[in-house]
Amino acid sequence: MLLELLEGTVSTSANRLALVSPERTWTYAELGNVIEERAKELVGTEVEPGRVHVIDAHPDSNAVIEILGCWRAGVPVAPLDPRLTPAEKSRAKAVLDRSETDARAILWTSGTGGRPRGVVLTLENICASADAVIDRLSLGTKDVWLLSLSPAHVGGMALMTRAFLLGCTLFAYGPFRADLASQLIDGEGLPEGASPVTHMSLVPTQLLHLLKHRGEMRVPTWFRCGLIGGAHAPPDLIKQGLAGGWPLALTYGMTEMTSQVATAVPSEVTRKPGSVGRALMGTEIKIDSEGQILVKGPTLAPGYIGSAEPLADGEGWYRTGDLGHFDDDGDLWVTGRRSDRIVSGGITIDANRIEDVLCEHEGVQDACVVGIPDPEWGEIVGAWVVPISHGLDLRLLEEYTRQSLGEAKRPRIWLAREDIPRNTNGKLERSRVREALELEARQAD
Repeated sequence: MLLELLEGTVSTSANRLALVSPERTWTYAELGNVIEERAKELVGTEVEPGRVHVIDAHPDSNAVIEILGCWRAGVPVAPLDPRLTPAEKSRAKAVLDRSETDARAILWTSGTGGRPRGVVLTLENICASADAVIDRLSLGTKDVWLLSLSPAHVGGMALMTRAFLLGCTLFAYGPFRADLASQLIDGEGLPEGASPVTHMSLVPTQLLHLLKHRGEMRVPTWFRCGLIGGAHAPPDLIKQGLAGGWPLALTYGMTEMTSQVATAVPSEVTRKPGSVGRALMGTEIKIDSEGQILVKGPTLAPGYIGSAEPLADGEGWYRTGDLGHFDDDGDLWVTGRRSDRIVSGGITIDANRIEDVLCEHEGVQDACVVGIPDPEWGEIVGAWVVPISHGLDLRLLEEYTRQSLGEAKRPRIWLAREDIPRNTNGKLERSRVREALELEARQAD
């Protein structure tokens, strides 16, 4: 259906429900007409040929129609997350205003590996990604997706495009709310003719809020998949979801690969929690001598906006900056980023592993671990923890780490506060955490 929407060939008899917002619904025929009207407006008055159309992209019907209208008109679109700071938006727009491209979309990376950059995605990238995910998750036309991520996030754009490629129904109700998502899963308050949500993509923090909201409520039998990705998912969170009967799929991906690279389906996650499974159709993965994950395939973007440098090396491989390994079954395990490694007294420490240990403590809801410069050891471990309730005793938490972690791996600097800094994609902002812990260390001296 996606290509029919973009080509303007949707039949007037296509009465399947396409898009649902709090205000109204659109069949595929109606959506096709709206997209055609918006495309004409864009070409007639708002966009110069070859120039990028920049929009603020909430996860709502306005953003969906705007993006599809641009694609229908052949206009490249750059959806920006409305939660970006004014400085971040200004930097992005400065690059986009002086750029021309024939790509379909430019998505801003999260910046976890450096300064954010605009990834150029072609329609071929987008459709290849959708086809591969449809194949891996055995998706069908009766699936109902919630647009739980902004289309400015590659997970949100990929969700939107695969739903429309199949001819599914997409709920676009605005920024994610656990209470609203819960109602849509249960089928409460649906507009006439709409079915309950059967699929959604969530970053780990969204899953955490959904599980807390629902408590002991049963998962409806028609809910088929919660696709978890975008950031490291603590093992305890996955165990909690599985124990509650949630069909969870774990995925590993990145903007440069148009979303998913490898995905473990719910039955595989139940059997082997933590693994992200095998490479998707058409994608290849290998691990280099330093443990870094390399990927290639038809979903690999041609490059970054404003840069002539290709992402891939001469053999087509893209170096992700992530670390991982394959198990004996050939399933992939992602262990962290090279930049997240801490070296203390010559010992290499995996920040993700320490975070997982901290989150296993009964008083800790979330944690972020970073390396703090130290004149004697090079780096020492610092930890920002989010207590489950007031009154977390850090002395008891330190005693817990003495029993669970080797001496070099134990945090020496602590912060216990709510709301660890995260970027708009839900990923930890380790630079801000490091600044806060360094300040804490200086004040302690």
